[in-house]
Amino acid sequence: MIAICPGSFDPVTVGHMDIITRAAGIFDKVYVAVLHNPKKHPAFTEEERVNMLRTATAEMSNVEVETWDGLLIDYAAHKGAGVIVKGLRAVSDYEYEFQMALANRSLRPEIETVFLTTSSENMFLSSSVVKQIASFGGDISAFVPAELRDVIKERLMQQRSEMQNGKH
Repeated sequence: MIAICPGSFDPVTVGHMDIITRAAGIFDKVYVAVLHNPKKHPAFTEEERVNMLRTATAEMSNVEVETWDGLLIDYAAHKGAGVIVKGLRAVSDYEYEFQMALANRSLRPEIETVFLTTSSENMFLSSSVVKQIASFGGDISAFVPAELRDVIKERLMQQRSEMQNGKH
């Protein structure tokens, strides 16, 4: 069965990787979809996020990373996916994700949404937390894949510096 793991991944965290890795162990093929969200102002371009995810998933032979600018449910149908995998950290995530799952089911009832709960050590972790810590030069090594740590930290510190200097 084909599954989709969607998100903005700005930047990718160990929490994201936990969900992707577990999905790859359950499903035959997993497409990680870097989605365009007009409500968010990403720190990394879509191309950068795709490249980071490709680096982080390089050892996973059944995982492919792509971008999609449109409805997630249309992407899932386009890929022939039967499942959308969403990670949940807390009850607050569930309310929004449940609403989206119901909307997607009404559009394409043949595509299910499956929720995977994050590992307890990642419950607090989000891309926003990583951005905040890294922008102040904090240690993000426990929060992002090791092979991406330096590039993430450098970019976020640079953006904070540019904002302080009025360049951003």
